[in-house]
Amino acid sequence: MVLAIAMLLGPTPARAEASVAIPSSASAGLALRGELFRPSGGGKAPAVVLMHGCGGWQPAVLRGLQDHARFLARQGFVVLNLDSFGPRGQAGGRVCESTRRLAEARDFRTHDAFDALRFLRQQPFVDGARIFLVGQSNGGSTAMIAAMERTRARHVGTAPGFRGVVALYPWCGAMGTRRPELGSPLLILGGALDDWVPPDDCRRIQGRSRELRTEVYANAAHSFDVPIPVHRYLGNLIGYNPAATASARAEMLRFFRTYL
Repeated sequence: MVLAIAMLLGPTPARAEASVAIPSSASAGLALRGELFRPSGGGKAPAVVLMHGCGGWQPAVLRGLQDHARFLARQGFVVLNLDSFGPRGQAGGRVCESTRRLAEARDFRTHDAFDALRFLRQQPFVDGARIFLVGQSNGGSTAMIAAMERTRARHVGTAPGFRGVVALYPWCGAMGTRRPELGSPLLILGGALDDWVPPDDCRRIQGRSRELRTEVYANAAHSFDVPIPVHRYLGNLIGYNPAATASARAEMLRFFRTYL
């Protein structure tokens, strides 16, 4: 309660990030790579896992994720920025070019998300009951799958899953149903100009058991929070929209505080 009140009163400075290695349950002998950001102050803090899109930790993507991480750390959250592709030799956009690779990535990255959840629960400075998940694009589709009740049960059994999940411009067909039973509340944030994964597909989804809400930002394309010029990539419009990015961060923070 004290932490929640402090967060509502104002941000706190973020500590410098540290590199961490997380054992993978999907790839034997593999360690996932992560950047850990911590707020200042003592005690246990809520946490957020960040998952990149199909391009992996390309420079602009990494910069955008780190900006999210520092923003959230200043608000009192521990943040784990997770790299699924670098340790697997799949960075650089290779996954974006193949529907098969995208599907395979959603599968092993669902394991990655719950591996990150278990890792954070082992940290003495993390409140293990209040861990959230945020994903971009392919990471957002993975996050949606992780929000489903059957996925949560498969990975953590009777233990709680993520306190809440945010999917940034995901492919909403990844859930496989328009009436998913959710184990975590789900917030979907998309761009009205996204012609890669149009947000109208997400608006048609109606969740069961937990909240599911979709917000769409006008004049925003795919990857609206990645600091790159608006352009066509693989035939699809992508690029930065500062207003949508600021709105998405504010909306994420409101969502997290609702479920703290």
